[in-house]
Amino acid sequence: MRQTLWIKTLAAAALTAGLTSLPAHAQDSRVNDELAKYREALADGNPADLLEVRGEGLWREKRGPKQASLEACDLGLGPGKLEGAYAQLPRYFKDTGKVMDVESRLVHCMVSLQGFKADEVTRHWYSKPGTESDIEALVTFIGAKSNGLKIHAPASHPEEARMAKMGEYIFYRRSGPQDFSCAICHGQEGKRIRLQELGNLTTPAGAGEAMKTWPSYRVSQGAVWTMQRRLIDCMRQARWPEPNYLSDAVIALETFLQKTASGTVMETPGIKR
Repeated sequence: MRQTLWIKTLAAAALTAGLTSLPAHAQDSRVNDELAKYREALADGNPADLLEVRGEGLWREKRGPKQASLEACDLGLGPGKLEGAYAQLPRYFKDTGKVMDVESRLVHCMVSLQGFKADEVTRHWYSKPGTESDIEALVTFIGAKSNGLKIHAPASHPEEARMAKMGEYIFYRRSGPQDFSCAICHGQEGKRIRLQELGNLTTPAGAGEAMKTWPSYRVSQGAVWTMQRRLIDCMRQARWPEPNYLSDAVIALETFLQKTASGTVMETPGIKR
């Protein structure tokens, strides 16, 4: 199974590299067509499915100093209720007095319910060669429980509204040595970088298209990425000071984007280039 997926990944990478020799006006159409075919070929065998199964095992397993499972974790709909929970995050949690996304809430539950230390569970918050991430697996499992349901994150609580406003400010703020902002790439229609189309995240349709498939398996990386990792990497590429994992800045951006994407039907885990 793994060998087959690896061969498919290499084939996709080689195909994309070969397409760069085409004239610029033909590249977009060809790349989109070939990526669509590749996604279709993996539709019944998304590598993220394996991580989803692992995440379910971690959710139910009794672990940590307290030898407890995560089945009592409240992601906003009540202890252990996962159907649609991801699609309604980030949201305000009274017990912490904070707006939290799925990853910050998971860390909170792993600390409070299972007795882990925060630095212990966040040490491997994303996978590396030879090192698997429990958080990525759990997020993939939880995200899949919202598949087919609509994103509903209206930011109606005052703290949610404040975070959404902060996220909007960050989205448009030009910063870093290149005087860059999120909006430069994602603030209007018809933009691209190299062979990649850049969605307009200021519209419900554009934000919805971007948000509905996360977490996603990234073919170019051979790994599943969460929304935290995607946004932190975007900031890095924009040459901004890289934010800490679970920082308010990243959660604020998520809140703004999820609010904009509300009404879009989730399709996760997705497949990205």
